[in-house]
Amino acid sequence: MSEGYQRIRFGVEEGVATLVLANPKKRNAFDPEMRVEMCEVVRQVQSDPAIRALVLTGDGEHFCSGGDLGNIAASGLDNAGWRRRLGSLHDWLKDLMQLDKPVIAAVDGAAYGAGFSLALAADFIIASTRARFAMSFIRVGVVPDCAAFYTLPRIVGVHRARELMLSGREVPAQEALALGIASELVAPEALQARAQAIARSFVGASPVALSLIKRSLSLAATDLASLLEQEANAQALAMGTPEHREAVRCFLEKKPMPFQWPEA
Repeated sequence: MSEGYQRIRFGVEEGVATLVLANPKKRNAFDPEMRVEMCEVVRQVQSDPAIRALVLTGDGEHFCSGGDLGNIAASGLDNAGWRRRLGSLHDWLKDLMQLDKPVIAAVDGAAYGAGFSLALAADFIIASTRARFAMSFIRVGVVPDCAAFYTLPRIVGVHRARELMLSGREVPAQEALALGIASELVAPEALQARAQAIARSFVGASPVALSLIKRSLSLAATDLASLLEQEANAQALAMGTPEHREAVRCFLEKKPMPFQWPEA
């Protein structure tokens, strides 16, 4: 893992980047320093073509407990100050959500408040059996942030998102799987290995196809005509890539395909 960061750890191995929230004494709570460091890393991941996937996880037995309430209380910001601070957070979050590479969140323990929102910004949530999620914002008199109003209803539907946001209740791992929040559940000791295995599988996938799939999915709420236009443009690009030609060759010659989802 690379040096020079105070609130995170970051490393790249065999095409897979791993970003670890590293403030375990506070259950990896967000603070401004962590946000700045994560912003830097996300831009590095985006700009480096050798990086093919990103694993996002937390140090210790928790993913992220949300915003650092002590830091928030001591900030002394007025309404305009909070607006500016959240604006800078949104800039970084959009970079993460618009990464053209798969993002896998490996969630153990608590994913509360902004920690839950952060996990929802990933393409996959692989959760341990002791993971627990909560839109806990209402408990401290604020509204969900970090794009939760966008991501959560798209996963669980507006009615269930309303219930989770207004109650702030805890969602255990099994319910998270049933609701579609978590893609898989694994034992805590197997969590990191499973997340890394999924990330490594994308090293064999077409980066162009991955990027086009993610961009097209971001338009899923638009009108049908616009989505079909995007589909046609994306498929035309994907058909011209060497990865597509290689995959077709392997298929026709009955050889192992370059990209294969790893069995759980």
